Amino acid sequence: MALYSLKRVQRLPIDLDTAWSFFSNPNNLLEITPKEMDFKVTSDPEFSREMYPGQVITYTVKPLLGIPMFWMTEITHVADKRYFVDEQRMGPYAIWHHQHHFKAIPGGVEMTDLVHYRVPLGILGDIANWLFVRRALEQIFNFRWTVLEQRFGKL
Repeated sequence: MALYSLKRVQRLPIDLDTAWSFFSNPNNLLEITPKEMDFKVTSDPEFSREMYPGQVITYTVKPLLGIPMFWMTEITHVADKRYFVDEQRMGPYAIWHHQHHFKAIPGGVEMTDLVHYRVPLGILGDIANWLFVRRALEQIFNFRWTVLEQRFGKL
């Protein structure tokens, strides 16, 4: 079973406060997730507004063939306006560790997503990653890139 990674760096013409406010609110995931995935945050909205270590967020999502899946992540690390980490506790991956980094740069903010993941089912999961999982993740992050540029502009 291989451990895979995906890294994306995007620069947007917004300040660090705006970026942090948007990305640290799990309810904004709906806006930056492809509609066909039918993504829904199912955790209590009262505990989904302000991010904190130990926060558990639950979702339903249809990542493959329209089949609904339950996904639970925990926010394990938060450094205000610098980074946060979400890790899967239950869901489609054997391992999911997603780092979100933010850095003020001239004219805006640089955001780096670094995902480490493992697909379940051993060698079958590795084949699935090669056939479609990696491509699906890249499409999700490409969609996010486009939506964020439309919302905030290009830098």
